[in-house]
Amino acid sequence: MIYTVYILYSVTLDRYYVGFTSNLEDRLKRHNEGKNKHTKSGIPWKLMYQESFDTRSEAMAREKKIKSSESREELLWYIRSRTNELGVQ
Repeated sequence: MIYTVYILYSVTLDRYYVGFTSNLEDRLKRHNEGKNKHTKSGIPWKLMYQESFDTRSEAMAREKKIKSSESREELLWYIRSRTNELGVQ
């Protein structure tokens, strides 16, 4: 099973949300349907970053590292670095 760490962005709240899941498509759908109390008020959420891991423990460790970021700029660094890796401008 593959686990994905992701960063979502809400234009409504101008806020980021970091999480991990084994089914990104379903998880994003649930966030945007208001089925998560922590993200309900930020609908719609846009996927800004994703990174895959082979184990749940690796994904949890990465999520924790991203969540421990001291600033919004650090979150934006993750997003920009992944966008650059994918060749997206």
